[in-house]
Amino acid sequence: KTVPLLAGPCSVESEEQIISAARAVKKAGARILRGGAYKPRTSPYSFQGLGAEGIRLLEKAKKETGLPVCTELMSVTELEYFDNVDLIQVGARNFQNFDLLKELGKSNKPVLLKRGLSGTINELLMSAEYIMANGNENVILCERGIRTYDNYTRNCLDVSAVPYLHKVSHLPVVIDPSHACGIRWMVPVLAQCAVAAGADGLEIEVHCNPEKAMSDASQQLTPQQFEELTAKLNKYAAVEGKSI
Repeated sequence: KTVPLLAGPCSVESEEQIISAARAVKKAGARILRGGAYKPRTSPYSFQGLGAEGIRLLEKAKKETGLPVCTELMSVTELEYFDNVDLIQVGARNFQNFDLLKELGKSNKPVLLKRGLSGTINELLMSAEYIMANGNENVILCERGIRTYDNYTRNCLDVSAVPYLHKVSHLPVVIDPSHACGIRWMVPVLAQCAVAAGADGLEIEVHCNPEKAMSDASQQLTPQQFEELTAKLNKYAAVEGKSI
C-alpha cells in the first residue's frame, strides 16, 4: 500500500513556475501535482490566482510530466474549465457550499473535500454526504487544521481526526500539513505525524523559490526540502508496510 503525495505550489503563477515545480515534485516522488488556479484569499487585495489561464498551465504541466493535477473549484460557474482536472479540491471556505457540493455529486470526478476553518468532524462527513447522495462516491476527506484559541501556528492540525474518520467512515483521509501550521520548518514534522497516524495521503506545498511566492510563501518547501522529506517519510511508512 502507498501513501501518495500531492505536491506543488500554492498558486499557479506562470508557465515556467508550474512546470519547474511539477518536474521537481515528480522527481522527488509525488504522484499528483497540486496548484491553485483560483485562490480564495482573506484580503481582496491579495493575489487571486490566474483563473482559467492557471488551469491551462496546469494542463501543460500535466502533459510535460504525466502527473495528474489537483486544483480548487470555488464556484459552479467555473466547472466548465475543469474537464481536464483529475482531482477537484473543495477548500475550507467552501466545504459547506451545498449547491457546489450537489453539483459535484453529479460528476464522476474524484473530490478532495477539506474540513472547514472551524468545522466539526460531523459537519465534514455531512458535506461528503451531499456529494455522495447526488451520485458521486469518489470523495477524499482532507484534514487541514482548524482554528483554536491559540495562534502560534496558522491552524491547529487535528491528527486524531485520521483514526476517528477511519473508524466511522469508509472514506480515505488526506492530511495537509502546510495549511495546518503555515510554518515551513514544521511541515515535515507534521507530515511524519500524519503518516504515523495512518493518513492515506499528504498534500504538501512546494515552490522552487518560496520567498518570492505570490501566496503562502512562509509554508512552502523548496524542492530539496521536499526531496529530503519524502526520503524520511518512506522510512516512517515502511514501519506500517507502506511506501510513499
